[in-house]
Amino acid sequence: MYKIMIIEDDVTIAKVISEHLKKWGYETACVNDFEKVTEQVFAFEPHLILLDIMLPFFNGFYWCTKIRCQSSVPIVFLSSASDNMNMVMAMNMGADDFISKPFDLQVLTAKIQALLRRTYSFAENTKALEHRGVLLNLADATLTYEGRKIDLTKNEFRILQLLMERTGHVVERDTIMECLWESDSFIDDNTLTVNVTRLRKKLDEAGISEFIVTKKGIGYLVK
Repeated sequence: MYKIMIIEDDVTIAKVISEHLKKWGYETACVNDFEKVTEQVFAFEPHLILLDIMLPFFNGFYWCTKIRCQSSVPIVFLSSASDNMNMVMAMNMGADDFISKPFDLQVLTAKIQALLRRTYSFAENTKALEHRGVLLNLADATLTYEGRKIDLTKNEFRILQLLMERTGHVVERDTIMECLWESDSFIDDNTLTVNVTRLRKKLDEAGISEFIVTKKGIGYLVK
């Protein structure tokens, strides 16, 4: 049974969504403490998250960033703030889809089913990220390319994981630093540059050229 976490401060909307999804066989949970969203998310271990933008204390973009630091679980934004800027921000923060309020419950269900199918049907319990022949094993924190294992430090592995989880999208420097800080490895802006430079050197030496691209003044992406 797939588990879906609903992060929505409108109790009526959250209840309607929850009851509807239960009829489709999903297990649901609604966040009730909006100061401790991530604690509730990781305790429930959902397969998909429905996330509103306008929330008490911190907005959905903030919580999306926090969740993405530790998980690649699919995230669907639900919001009445559906202008293009919010949609672009949501996708850049790591969201997988954006549904404008008001929405049809059947459409919501169809999108959830499609996203779950793409994410889990062919790669249940995936423990690795792969791009351009580069294989990042999440189980033992190793990098493999053309049969050769490449040793990474804790920070190098975490940086590469963040970038490969969002291949083709820019990950901002502040986001990377915040995630590394949350993993008990605080680094400043200059140290991040040093870590990325060392990681690039290891990739280049292994024959993996131009894997990490710098977007000056913004961040990095894998392409």
